[in-house]
Amino acid sequence: MEKTMIATGKTIDLAIEAALKQLGLDRDSVSVQVLTKEKAGFLGIGAQPAKVQVTYEAPDAPPEAPKSALSSASRSKPKAAVPVKKPEAPKQEAPKAAPKQEEKPVAPKAKPAPKQEAPKAPKEPKVYAPAEAGSVEEKIETFLKGLLEHMGSNAVPHAVKGEGNTYNVDLVGEDLGYLIGRRGDTLDALQHLANYSINRGVEGHLRINVDAEDYREKREDSLSRYARKKAQQVLKARRRTTLEPMNAYERHVIHAALQDMDNITTHSTGTEPNRRVVIEYVR
Repeated sequence: MEKTMIATGKTIDLAIEAALKQLGLDRDSVSVQVLTKEKAGFLGIGAQPAKVQVTYEAPDAPPEAPKSALSSASRSKPKAAVPVKKPEAPKQEAPKAAPKQEEKPVAPKAKPAPKQEAPKAPKEPKVYAPAEAGSVEEKIETFLKGLLEHMGSNAVPHAVKGEGNTYNVDLVGEDLGYLIGRRGDTLDALQHLANYSINRGVEGHLRINVDAEDYREKREDSLSRYARKKAQQVLKARRRTTLEPMNAYERHVIHAALQDMDNITTHSTGTEPNRRVVIEYVR
């Protein structure tokens, strides 16, 4: 059963966080609609908190039997009649049974040993070849290395040529969480700056993808599962749903995950940075 609740906070993120904490759910289990954005006011006067509506799935409660019906049924139960004793017939002696033969104990069947799953082999660390002098890979690594040093990071970028004009960059090091950022926003910024810098004065267009700790792949899997879950809710309710704002890459993942699903269509609505995906039921 689908339920909604309204929560407030100083910002939209704090309002969503308050709702998730109250419901005990994670972000992928709810759909959020912004009702009112926060207003700072003038010198604190006229300030207004952000207000959001959170939609989530709650289990249906089993119906309870009415107590009055049970009590009346127990009161209306007829009393059992007192049985009348019949005269006992004369007892006949049963013939003596033949002596029992001793049964040989049957050995219990041995249970098959439970199958043990083979332990998963640990992922082997990637090995990167050094970039050739004067190559595009070296230019990408040099640019990102300088940018990361300005950010106070010791992460090392490794660029590898992909298909066509695509170059994939892995950031390797410790404490990469702040380089990934919230929902990958810092990675996106690094990727945007690298594309802008390297494509200046280059014929054609080079596409540079920046990643750390396989975040892109994990995020894509998470978004695909989230999209299919929301689509199943739409099929059940036969009613459209609008997801929270996403960037162009995340919207593309949602569209791709649902493009072959029967009775489901998707489209985007709104303007950046609040552009959203709409999942809609179609016959």
